[in-house]
Amino acid sequence: MSSDMDPGPSPGTSAPSRPPEDRDGSYAVFAHLTAPHSELYRAVMGVFVKAKEQFRVHLRPEEVHTGLPEEVRPASAEPVAQALEKLYGWGNLRQDPDTERVTAVEDFYRRRHIYQLTREGEAAERALAAYDEALGRKGSLQTVALADIATQLRALLELTAQEPPDEAVVHLTLLGLVERFTDLADNARAFMGSLQRTIDLHDADVEAFLAYKDRLISYLERFIGDLITRGGEIALLLTELDGDGTRPGPVEDLLRVAAAREASDAAPGQEEDRGTAAADTAEFDRALERWRRRWEGLRSWFLSAPGSPAQSQRLRVSARGAIPQLLRVVAVINERRTGRSDRSADFRTLARWFAEAPDDDARHQLWRTAFALHPSRHLTVDPATAERRERDPVAPTTPWAEVEPITISPRLRRTGSYERRGRARKVVDRSAERRYLAELARKQAQETAAARARLATRGQVRLSDLDELDPVAFGLFLQLLGDALSRWGPDTTDTSATSNDGTMEIHLSALPDGRTATVRTPGGTFHGPDHLVRIVDLTEGSA
Repeated sequence: MSSDMDPGPSPGTSAPSRPPEDRDGSYAVFAHLTAPHSELYRAVMGVFVKAKEQFRVHLRPEEVHTGLPEEVRPASAEPVAQALEKLYGWGNLRQDPDTERVTAVEDFYRRRHIYQLTREGEAAERALAAYDEALGRKGSLQTVALADIATQLRALLELTAQEPPDEAVVHLTLLGLVERFTDLADNARAFMGSLQRTIDLHDADVEAFLAYKDRLISYLERFIGDLITRGGEIALLLTELDGDGTRPGPVEDLLRVAAAREASDAAPGQEEDRGTAAADTAEFDRALERWRRRWEGLRSWFLSAPGSPAQSQRLRVSARGAIPQLLRVVAVINERRTGRSDRSADFRTLARWFAEAPDDDARHQLWRTAFALHPSRHLTVDPATAERRERDPVAPTTPWAEVEPITISPRLRRTGSYERRGRARKVVDRSAERRYLAELARKQAQETAAARARLATRGQVRLSDLDELDPVAFGLFLQLLGDALSRWGPDTTDTSATSNDGTMEIHLSALPDGRTATVRTPGGTFHGPDHLVRIVDLTEGSA
């Protein structure tokens, strides 16, 4: 340990919990992180945290020395005692005289102290533990969390039918929903960040990455499928709870119940000077605003708004985009392993050649050869000049004033360029094309919206009962039907799927009568086994 450590209080005096000169330093408890020997300070604080977990309050310097890990434990207890003094000076530890081992008057003049964590020191350790946990958080895409959110939303929907709803059940259900949703969002964000770092392959173990990528791709595909299924279900439940947009939905009453329950349990604040009723009203308004913000966050995660796609949709796009990125990384790794050259390998080889060059002349020659950087050449050479130079070559190091002159173009001499200068070409006006494209996009959007409205059923119907479909509606129908049948297994009797853009949802159920369904279109007739089908336009609720 260095000799800059402060001495403790004089022998025989009682030490305060913190030195008076350090009491104004609000963040002095973090000073040990950047001070010399910070590793020892962190280890000492770790001993006190572990002791507190074991319900041990005070520790002596020799006990701290014994509890240190072997890799940071000094040979003697003296550096530990000095570290304890510094931590006491920063306010991390409380220092008290050790009177238990005093047996004679002389012992009062010996410097013996016991130490314990201060409130500030304990708070700093908790903050550092949270910081380390956040940095090391791996994150995950929680399929189970999606199912839990759907279950809790169904429970809320059932509570709206009760008159009056149970306040405790409503509050606990909303708290559980918020906690589960927060975990889902935080873990998804952490997972996508760690996934991007994995894709970047900075100092990555290639063998471990190749073994890991198959499981990772399978994991991403499974989550994307569950997000499509569960996301559509959650979006429907949120729409039912949130109303049609013209007036507050039934969830507003549940949020008020939760806010009233929290307001009734709040501690009195400064509003009590204005009267109990005013204080209660202010606390209720604050609680209700908090719940509305939470609900809006949940809603924006699963429901799109004009100009603002849902966060779940963005997550799905990011997860899908990560799969081809992983495959491209694997392709690059395989190319490197099979010996194919790339730019980084070329530069490493060139660097090795420079290091192995015998002298500076060889390095200059290698530089000119590798990067085609030669001494100045004449600006133009005709065939006769080239033939003459071949017969009688001129060394590149020959000064230009000593070589045979060459004739150049008068335009080059006068203007410095071979090209004839003239008026610049006019900028083409593309406004008509842009208007045409905008009109085409608008028509396509109208056709797609009409197709969605045409396909949406009001309940379950047979495939055979569908009327004739126009080409746009039939194409959308085939896409939905294909997504649903892709989930159909040997023992499946019903399934559901959501379109890639999250605007349509289809529910398909098998029928035991074995009938064949016929769907007519202008381009022909579609035949297949008859099923019960329910098609939902998910954009109706958001509109």
